[in-house]
Amino acid sequence: MKRYGAILLSIALLLLAGCGRDAETGSTARIAGMVFQEDQFFRLVLFGMRDAATKAEVELLEANSNSRPDREIQLVNTYIAQGVDAIVISPLSARASVSALQRARDAGIVVITYNTTIEGDVPAVFVESDQYQLGASSGQAARAYIEERLGGRADVAIVTFISQAPEQGHQRTDGFKDQLTGLPGVRIVAEQDAWMAEQAVKKVGDMLTANPAIEIIWAANEGGTVGAVMAVKNSGNAGRVVVFGTDMSAQLANFLLDDDGVLQAATGQRPFEIGSIAVDAAVRVLRGDSVASTIALEGVLLSRDDPDGVLAYKSHLASLTD
Repeated sequence: MKRYGAILLSIALLLLAGCGRDAETGSTARIAGMVFQEDQFFRLVLFGMRDAATKAEVELLEANSNSRPDREIQLVNTYIAQGVDAIVISPLSARASVSALQRARDAGIVVITYNTTIEGDVPAVFVESDQYQLGASSGQAARAYIEERLGGRADVAIVTFISQAPEQGHQRTDGFKDQLTGLPGVRIVAEQDAWMAEQAVKKVGDMLTANPAIEIIWAANEGGTVGAVMAVKNSGNAGRVVVFGTDMSAQLANFLLDDDGVLQAATGQRPFEIGSIAVDAAVRVLRGDSVASTIALEGVLLSRDDPDGVLAYKSHLASLTD
């Protein structure tokens, strides 16, 4: 609990209050805040964006591309036509998203990326979680479980989202896999994409049917983790199969507190802080302030072995969404 509280305190000083009004005209800056999925991570990102926009007295225009590249391009083009001052976006592709955002920058719009970014120098600032570390943190917890409780042997299944976000998905998956290196008794027997909970319930259920010896499941994001936990419960494997996850939510925190022992640990990002810092960075760039080109935040491992830490997370989450 102390560790989690100290991490939260370390974030608070990153945000710099400031006015978003043009010094000469008195007009309010307009910032477009874009997400690509409707889940708790991006809802908290939006809460953070709204908080920073309110403090800076800027107008925030919100949009969701729903993971559709054509929709992302359409939204960016719309914001270019509207003449917004900045676009804060988690791009769908490091390469395919470049051209639209390049047009935005050429039109004089400040581009800030968060969560995911693009190739080249279009973004003025990139606010990120350390994607490799997110996977590695959960991988370290899984390795400890395998060594301490399974005698160093386990069949492992992986649920990721590489086809949705290749760069981010690969980084998290590589981070997890690298932590299992050197355990000769560990086999990865199944690996599939399923980033939404309903997808993951079915695919993990199929994995367990096809590979009944699976004992460990790792999921690379919130939806996959929720689906993996539900699939283990639905199949009657609670008590034999355990889940490790990446990303956090109130639902996953409750899973960690459940007596069934299915979800063992998950590494959470800091989406509220990511959204806040991204909008704050846009305001500062528009003011002409110097801002670091990359701002990276480490994830936080929450474990059923530390219920106080899980409860502290839930309390923090409630304070952000009230």
